[in-house]
Amino acid sequence: MSERARVLVVDDHQLFRAGVRSELEGRVDIVGEASEVDAAIELIRERVPDVVLLDVHLPGGGGRAVIEAVHSSHPEIRFLALSVSDSPEDVIGVVRAGARGYVTKTVGPEELVAAIETVARGDAVFSPRLAGFVLDAFAGALPIGEDPELNQLTAREREVMRLIALGHTYKEAAQRLDISVKTMERHVSAVLRKLQLSNRHQLARWAADRGIV
Repeated sequence: MSERARVLVVDDHQLFRAGVRSELEGRVDIVGEASEVDAAIELIRERVPDVVLLDVHLPGGGGRAVIEAVHSSHPEIRFLALSVSDSPEDVIGVVRAGARGYVTKTVGPEELVAAIETVARGDAVFSPRLAGFVLDAFAGALPIGEDPELNQLTAREREVMRLIALGHTYKEAAQRLDISVKTMERHVSAVLRKLQLSNRHQLARWAADRGIV
């Protein structure tokens, strides 16, 4: 990104917020902090950051409540969940609410900065294990029979499309589907050609616009 992402941090532990600020200082612009749901909603609406770094468990309703309160009126704001929890329920809950990514608090500073920048671009980012939860949850949710563009894709191409749209590398996606990287590349090329898209970033947006990821 040519400019540093403007980030608002929402977490109920002051020491953790201070640690995040210290780790990210000079890499992104921290435009505010909040420790509970109502304060977070008010501050997000006031500051309108590029990315909200959001804990899942918060006093007053949790991270999902924050996303649901803001997402419809400010769709340009991206939410990246950062939590100690890696339970499927928490991951799927915030993704359904509108989060563009989910990483656990074991993530390193470099990985966190990369995740923030990815989400700020409008792309999705998940650690491989968490991405698996999302894939499983949405596996039966594709509106087959209703979307002419989607109907062009084979079952395997739809699997590939979901994995790539969720932010997996070709290697990670190939391993998950037990195919070679070269075969994965062929599938991705076919998906992009059929959907008339130029790259994986456009594919991620295409999938997000249809509620697939």
